[in-house]
Parts: sequence; structure tokens; C-alpha cells
Amino acid sequence: MTGRREPRHRTGWRDLVELTRAPAALSVPGDVVAGAAAAGVLRPRTLATAAASVCLYWAGMAANDLADRHVDAVERPHRPIPSGRVSPATAGGIAAGLTVAGLAIAVTAGGRRQIPVAVSLAGAIWLYDLGAKNTVAGPAVMATCRGLNVLLGTGGRWRPAVPSALVVAAHTYTVTVLSQREVEGAEPSLPRRTLAATAAVAVAAAGARSGRRMLGAAALATWYLARYGAAQRRAAEDPTAARVQDAVTAGITTLPVLQGALAARSGAGAAGVATAVLAPAAARLARKVAAT
Repeated sequence: MTGRREPRHRTGWRDLVELTRAPAALSVPGDVVAGAAAAGVLRPRTLATAAASVCLYWAGMAANDLADRHVDAVERPHRPIPSGRVSPATAGGIAAGLTVAGLAIAVTAGGRRQIPVAVSLAGAIWLYDLGAKNTVAGPAVMATCRGLNVLLGTGGRWRPAVPSALVVAAHTYTVTVLSQREVEGAEPSLPRRTLAATAAVAVAAAGARSGRRMLGAAALATWYLARYGAAQRRAAEDPTAARVQDAVTAGITTLPVLQGALAARSGAGAAGVATAVLAPAAARLARKVAAT
């Protein structure tokens, strides 16, 4: 008697890149840089904290696809799990492993003071993927994830970085609200509202006490508004699913410019520019591997 043999999953590195939206991780280190700059703790070990942040981001992407595999089978059958290129068990293992790795690296780099923020961030990521994503609370939970990611860079000195965390959280809220309509399309009023919020975010990011800081932060904030704002204006004029998805991608890939503005506002001009220049690379990679 022969039984039905389950299909074998042959997972390659390209499948894992697509599962984790690996190139989109270029939008992640800048959160940590902005937080460290605001807290006055921008040091070489910030790179290790950024690596922890990337691990947690990739974990969230894998967990997202695991949670959405049944919906993706209908709406996005080309994704790694519904297409059979990555098994659910593999995706779950990757998500769990990257979460543990991210927490371990964060605590090693920042010490015990890092534990509350790191654990809260990991918990918020999993909460979003497994429960909140498709609810009205989804955008707020995702915004919380990004805000906590900024605070992760502070090594426990999080209070001075709260304003920067709120700016990044506000940006993330606009992107997440748009992302909820990237399959069906939206009413023109939605991208118009998010565009207004984006303008307010840009103004907040440009604020600085000294003239030199203000000049650098304002230049980067203007760049951010021009790129992300243009995509939202196009979506408002033609709110089809494709245009909305383009706006979401722009919001993700332009985030390094906003992070750079925040770092410059805090006096870390060189780090701000270095962060901002990741945006063009992220945009190019997003044409090859979907960022959403």
C-alpha cells in the first residue's frame, strides 16, 4: 500500500531573501542611529545594535508571511510559502531563530538596560504579525514597533530619544495605513490624509536648535517629503492598488532619509548623511525584491 507523498520543499537563498524582504532591512539601521544620536551614545557598538534590529525585522517579515500564508495563497500565490518554495515550518523556524538572535545581540551590545526595550520590541513585532495586523489597531502597533526600534539604539538612555521615536512612529503609521489598501486600492482621501501627515512629520524632523543642525536636518527632511510625498500625490490622483503599493514602497525605502534628518537634528550630521544615502540603494533593490 502506498501513501501520498508530501511535496518536498527545496528552499534556496533567493527564497529566503524574498521571505524576509531582505533588502527592505536597509530601512532599519537608521532607527538605531537616530536613537543613539538623540541619546548621545552613537558609538561603534551601535553597529551591533543595528544588526540586532535587522534580525528582529527579518524575523517579523518571516512571521508575517507565516501568519498570512492562507490569504497569500489567494491574493499573492507567488510568495515563498504559498508557492511551495518555503515550508511553513521553515518560515516559523527562521522567524523564531532570528528573534532569539536579535535579542541576544541587542543585550550583548547594550547590556541589561537593553532588555526592557528589546523584549518589548520583539513582543510588539509578534503581536502585529499574529494578531493586530488586520485590525484597526494594526497601524498603531506597527508604529509602536518602529518607535521602540529607535529606542533600541539608546542603550537604556531612552528619554532623550522619545521625540525622534515619535516622529518615526508617525511616519510608520502613514505607511501601514496605506499598506492595508495596497491590494484593493483606496479612496483618494486616504493618500491625501497620509500626505498631510507626512508633511507634518517632515516639519518635525527638520526642527533643530542650532543653525548648522537645522540646515542639514531641513535639507534631508525636504528630500524625504519630496520622494515619499510625490508617491502619495500620485496615489491620490489615481488610487489604484498599484499606485497605493508604490506609495507604500516609497514610504519604506525613503525612511532612511527621515532617519538621517533626525540624526542630523541631534548633531550627528555625518551619520545622518550616511544613513540617508541608503535610500537610493533601497529603492533600487525594491525593484528586484518586493519591499511589502
